[in-house]
Amino acid sequence: MEVVRKTSLTGHQNPIYALEPSQKPGIFFTAGNDKGVVEWSSRELSFIKVLMPVSSSVYSLHSPDFAPVLAVAERSGKVSLFNFEEQRITAVFNHHKLPVFALNSVPHKKELLAASEDGTVSVVDLLTFNLLYNFKVSDQTIRCIAISPDQKLVAFGCKDSVIYIYNIEDYSYVTQLAGHTHPLTSVQFSPDGKYLLSGGRDAKLNIWNSGDFSLKESIVAHMFSIYDIKFHPALPYFATSSQDKSIKIWDADSFKLRKIISREKGMESHSHSINKLGWDKESGALISVSDDKNVMVWEVSF
Repeated sequence: MEVVRKTSLTGHQNPIYALEPSQKPGIFFTAGNDKGVVEWSSRELSFIKVLMPVSSSVYSLHSPDFAPVLAVAERSGKVSLFNFEEQRITAVFNHHKLPVFALNSVPHKKELLAASEDGTVSVVDLLTFNLLYNFKVSDQTIRCIAISPDQKLVAFGCKDSVIYIYNIEDYSYVTQLAGHTHPLTSVQFSPDGKYLLSGGRDAKLNIWNSGDFSLKESIVAHMFSIYDIKFHPALPYFATSSQDKSIKIWDADSFKLRKIISREKGMESHSHSINKLGWDKESGALISVSDDKNVMVWEVSF
């Protein structure tokens, strides 16, 4: 496996916390401790524009497959919907008074989920913009959300070191997974639905069987917190990013480490914590954002 840095995109003046591909091929968005959400071209590897202003730090971005909108979650607790067709913010939700750290959506129900530091999840109908549910998951912060490929289960990773599993149909509690010793910072179902992967501040990558939620394997994958886990859109690989300033690429079948991207390996990589990852569906490039204010695009040859 060969990895080459294609470019480093500058423009952010502060740490970048969020990264999300657009529904439209060739475009992605980033945001963080700046005053706006930025739109980039993954084809031209260039800045396009500041999409929209924000009033506080952005912790999560989400583009649902079924609606021409970008959901933007802020430190203030506000969640905004930017409509691409109208090129403006068409809805603002103030269901949380504390920061919203994670967003996700359920295509078959047309629902947006927002998870907050207050330990609750709000569920909004993206057709009517009505609040459908607001339910308590934990007494502590919810940091991450993953939805199973069959859209039957949702996993919430929390500061209390526990993953809570809920049924998507009625948002009823199913079970909880206690395999981490420190707060959860990332969760992700494998594309085939067989596994749930989780990463935490304990630097562990835990692999759970999603059938019975037994722990298949626990790997000390990084030196510090694992901030993101992203599967390749077409090939059996996934990448993890960490507070330790490295990106690692893993085999999704054997869970063996295949590549390390870091300055320690002699690469022109990030100098600070790497907060989010994304795979470009068109080119297969890997995109990363960091506390060092840079957006980096990597060409990965398998």
